[in-house]
Amino acid sequence: MLDAPGDHQPVSGEAPTVAQLHDFARRVAEDAELIASLPLDPEGRTWVRLDGPGGSEAWLIGWPPGTGTGWHDHADSIGAFFTAGGELTENSLAARLPTDGWRTLELTEDVDRVRHLATGQGRAFGKFHVHEVLNESMTEHAISVHAYYPPLPQIRRYSRTGDTLRLEQVERPKDWQ
Repeated sequence: MLDAPGDHQPVSGEAPTVAQLHDFARRVAEDAELIASLPLDPEGRTWVRLDGPGGSEAWLIGWPPGTGTGWHDHADSIGAFFTAGGELTENSLAARLPTDGWRTLELTEDVDRVRHLATGQGRAFGKFHVHEVLNESMTEHAISVHAYYPPLPQIRRYSRTGDTLRLEQVERPKDWQ
């Protein structure tokens, strides 16, 4: 859908960098016509898949009031997202978790990070970034743009109680497309 040439586009055949994904998400978030075209549902999140740079996977997502993703990671994918409307909150862990072979972890103190991302703000992240994204508003929708490379091989979903993080489910692309 959107993959306009620019100074930060990957050369054909090269994987996009996290900076290029961040730049792409920012440019899409600034496209008022595209943002306004996203259908919003008061009951659940809505999304439209976009053509990201260099073969990346990208999504335009609508967030009804009070919704969120739950704790998850994007496995081997790097990524970025930008808030195009409203405000999102990202809770994340400032710790690298083991990638396989565990079901429950006790987190250490001081690993929690909170970011409030208003319209026009975004962030990028590396592989195995564990986070949850929330629309904490009880009255307003939020809209965001997300980009990942390589296209998501899996998403691992977690539950969290206090300092205990528990792997609950591993989803593959067929589960959400």
